[in-house]
Amino acid sequence: MIKLDKRFSPKHFHVTIFGSARIKKDDPVYKEIYKLSEKIGKNNWDVVTGGGPGIMEAANLGHRKGNVDGNAHSIGLGIQLPHEQRFNRGVQLFRKFKIFSRRLDNFMLFSNAIVIAPGGVGTMLEMFYSWQLMQVGDTCQIPIIFLGEMWKGFFDWLKKEPLKRKYFEEKDFNLLYHAKNWEEAIKIIKEANKIWIKGDKDVCMNYKKYKIR
Repeated sequence: MIKLDKRFSPKHFHVTIFGSARIKKDDPVYKEIYKLSEKIGKNNWDVVTGGGPGIMEAANLGHRKGNVDGNAHSIGLGIQLPHEQRFNRGVQLFRKFKIFSRRLDNFMLFSNAIVIAPGGVGTMLEMFYSWQLMQVGDTCQIPIIFLGEMWKGFFDWLKKEPLKRKYFEEKDFNLLYHAKNWEEAIKIIKEANKIWIKGDKDVCMNYKKYKIR
């Protein structure tokens, strides 16, 4: 197992970005995530991705461009796959895992806000895993931000079907945010950062709360 660089600190404010590895550079979604991550870097917040291509590359490269002061980190938490996936060139600090669940646990340890970009099975796994841990109280209640029009139908379905049938509660649904673009997403992240900065007894930190058993 590759060790994280010693500069990596759970005490930094981290924005985790999940999304498809299949999205190309000319896709508007790639450009949207690049711009969002550039702003994350300018705010001296760390960005955390899976470290691979597509959305992950857009996030890590955008962060590198925005982090002109070099005070924040661009982090990749990779996974060993049959078809080997290299870390993209925007990743500064990295670690690779053999087991998906262990990797997901480490994402949660250091997340202070989560952005869900368009993606497939892997992205939805990461999203539902994050959401369930918050629902049962294993992790802090941090914003899960769905970015882009792809998710509008998903939100409509959640309200019309499982929420209406009371398969989960309104308070669970309120953990989710829908942002049409990077500008709306960054506003939500800034609000989460304000709470995090307060640092009083009511502020929850995942690296303290979440216990990997």
